[in-house]
Amino acid sequence: MYSLEDRKRAVELYIKYDLSVADTVRELGYPTRQALYLWYKEYKRNGGFCDGPREACSKYSKEQKIAAVDFFLKHGRSISRTRKSMGYPSRITLRVWIDELAPGERKMLTSSSQHRKAPVSIEEKKAAVIDLCSKKGSAKEVAAEYGTSRGTLYQWKKKLLVKEGMPVRPDYDKPLPDDRELLQEQNDELKDRIKDLEHQKYRLQMEVDILTATAEVLKKGQGIDPTRLSNKEKTIVIDALRTMYPLNDLLGRLMLAKSSYFYQKEAMAAPDKYKELRVVVRDEFAASNSVYGYRRIHGRLIRGGKVVSEKVIRNIMAEEGLKVVAKTTRKYNSYKGEISPGVANIVDRDFHADRPNELWLTDITEFSIPAGKVYLSPIIDCFDGMAPAWSIGTSPNAELVNTMLDAAIMTLDEEEHPVAHSDRGCHYRWPGWIERMEAAGLTRSMSKKGCSPDNAACEGFFGRLKNEFFYGRPWKGVSIPEFIAMLDDFMHWYNETRIKESLGFLSPLEYRQSLNLGVVIPMGCIQDMDIAA
Repeated sequence: MYSLEDRKRAVELYIKYDLSVADTVRELGYPTRQALYLWYKEYKRNGGFCDGPREACSKYSKEQKIAAVDFFLKHGRSISRTRKSMGYPSRITLRVWIDELAPGERKMLTSSSQHRKAPVSIEEKKAAVIDLCSKKGSAKEVAAEYGTSRGTLYQWKKKLLVKEGMPVRPDYDKPLPDDRELLQEQNDELKDRIKDLEHQKYRLQMEVDILTATAEVLKKGQGIDPTRLSNKEKTIVIDALRTMYPLNDLLGRLMLAKSSYFYQKEAMAAPDKYKELRVVVRDEFAASNSVYGYRRIHGRLIRGGKVVSEKVIRNIMAEEGLKVVAKTTRKYNSYKGEISPGVANIVDRDFHADRPNELWLTDITEFSIPAGKVYLSPIIDCFDGMAPAWSIGTSPNAELVNTMLDAAIMTLDEEEHPVAHSDRGCHYRWPGWIERMEAAGLTRSMSKKGCSPDNAACEGFFGRLKNEFFYGRPWKGVSIPEFIAMLDDFMHWYNETRIKESLGFLSPLEYRQSLNLGVVIPMGCIQDMDIAA
């Protein structure tokens, strides 16, 4: 006999393990498969186990109990017939009522432990076989009368009839189907088990459909837990499956309250309060050539006097599909070997500058379009990221970097002698570059070989430049001169108009004006004027 706590523990584990009898019994060591089914049915029927008196826990009145037992006694003592006629209760409950109100009136199956221990005489065996063959009762009733089992009774019948010389039917040694009540009980149990399996199949199929809808409608990964979605996302998934499953089943599986579901439905059907703001965000994104993220668009709106949350801008851009295209590609490499003695890395990855023209960075980057290749060589001022000079050409030669350096030196005052940091490319180790550096009093600094982080600030400028200007645009049909002119325009826009969050959402030129610093006019040089014309 199991206690209330034992039964409760077994049923809770059975539910936790998705109605797996084997896993439950393996862990607890009890009960039998049939007992677990019956406990689970009682648990579902009563909404839990009741620890009070049976009368207080039962949903049937005392009059209903008496009526059911009375019908059982007056109509052949058949549990199946009683349940079919009365419409209640379960077989287990009816058996309990019969044993309680009419002890000894219910047909009992005789177990081997209840068999009579005393030897049975041959006369008693013959009398039992005669009663069985004359149909004075069912095999179970005859066996109970003589204190034996049905199997033993049929063995007596087979031996005695053969011994007497009487022919034996081939099926005499098999139990006759006269215990229809037992067969009916087994049939009902099998039907209950089938219903449980069908319910389990239904629940598993619903989980599969929810995961599929989450992946297809919300574009989520199939490994995501649907219960961790936002209420709005859960509502969208439920609406996608409403024609396949009842609402309450979907709400229960996704752990969403019905009130929250209808609130989200109403909220999604309400007019868009950000309708006008969406237009402004789209215009700002287009005006930036599709290079501004939500932070800089938010900064533009704040500068225009519009009060709005940065999170709102981010959500609007996500909903409108306004994404900055980013792409990585192989970088141009100008290293040709140790042409001249290298110099020390004075910068040592410290790209901070307290004033303009204190620390310069330079490098060369390549643009490959269907019409050919174009190269850009800029000078980047670490004070505010401005490019005071740059050169654009179709060949990464010494003339490209030398003309850029000449233009940058022209922007300096007599007392300004910045540190010029570069990689170990051949352009920065040829005599022409070194002579210009020494004549202007500039200090050379070089990265280690093959170590791009040593010139990270300049590499970062190239990354932003290509993400905002180059990647994600169809360059087919654009000629080399047209591309060079567009790149030159972008460099001017970068210095004069493009805002930076680190500068308080000002452009480098606006930032210097706000500090009352001398305004530098950026200088762009285009190599091979015949091509650019």
